[in-house]
Amino acid sequence: MVAQLRALEDARRDGNIELPDGLRLAVTNLAKPFWPALKLTKGDLFRYYATVAPYVLPAVQDRPLVMKRFPNGVDGKAFYQQRSRVEKPPEGVRIETIDDDIDPIGEPDAQRLIGGSLITLLYMTQIAAISQDPWFSRVQSPLDADYVALDLDPGDGTSFSRVMDVARFIRDELASLKVPAVPKTSGSSGLHIYIPLPPGTSYESGQLFCQIVATVIASRHPRIATVERTVRARPKGTVYVDYLQNILGKTLATAYSARASDFAGVSTPLAWDELDGPLDPRDFTIRTAPERFREKGDLWARLRTTKPANLEAVFRKYVRSGA
Repeated sequence: MVAQLRALEDARRDGNIELPDGLRLAVTNLAKPFWPALKLTKGDLFRYYATVAPYVLPAVQDRPLVMKRFPNGVDGKAFYQQRSRVEKPPEGVRIETIDDDIDPIGEPDAQRLIGGSLITLLYMTQIAAISQDPWFSRVQSPLDADYVALDLDPGDGTSFSRVMDVARFIRDELASLKVPAVPKTSGSSGLHIYIPLPPGTSYESGQLFCQIVATVIASRHPRIATVERTVRARPKGTVYVDYLQNILGKTLATAYSARASDFAGVSTPLAWDELDGPLDPRDFTIRTAPERFREKGDLWARLRTTKPANLEAVFRKYVRSGA
């Protein structure tokens, strides 16, 4: 696929690529600049996803996807798209309808793209959705969150080293609770920390857990961590510990996702000990990340294979401690 994409871009042609399963996808405008300052094209994004698909696809398997589309690259106007607008998408692209009383989109019979297939991943690239943003639940059980996340978002002028400090505080707090967690870069300036949940956990329970952890961290380390929602009210130099992404229909870019950041970043899974040394998220880009993934393997698989958090035990511990 990479060779097919390269040949079409070099020839400045639109065309069809053949996927390993025999399906075909029409691709267009491969030479269009998507990151003009970096001289990276739509074709570069295609080749990135074709290369790392074995890592991305398990992370989005069976999950409804929210799209942020950049038809004219990262410097152009972008827009969000929740549902499929194509009556007959390419063969193999998975579309499902979620019950109206569940889907927060607020439209009857809203059809959503569902992740997990190579052609769906590449079709989203064709329509200029740079990142892969899945729900925290699967289409088979949309009200049950498989994991929750804490989004560490640095304020203006806040260094990434301070983000790492907050991540280590969270790591230590979760370790004291015997709660497993997996960190990754956001692909921009922050970090995400994900916690696997037991089957059947509601979004509300998961968000409550994250709210407690975030509030504890902010109260213990007020000079560098905050849960203040209003940007202007956040103390200068702090990291916002955002627990509000854990709501049905809200999303974060998944692990291995490309991002529309100015450095063409990739949301990159980390080992916890990497946060104890020097780390620069700008080192992980669509150019450089595939080699790291080949060397490190699928660090994100831990989110799917680790024994999930026991939230009942955690809530009891916090109640006893008065947190």
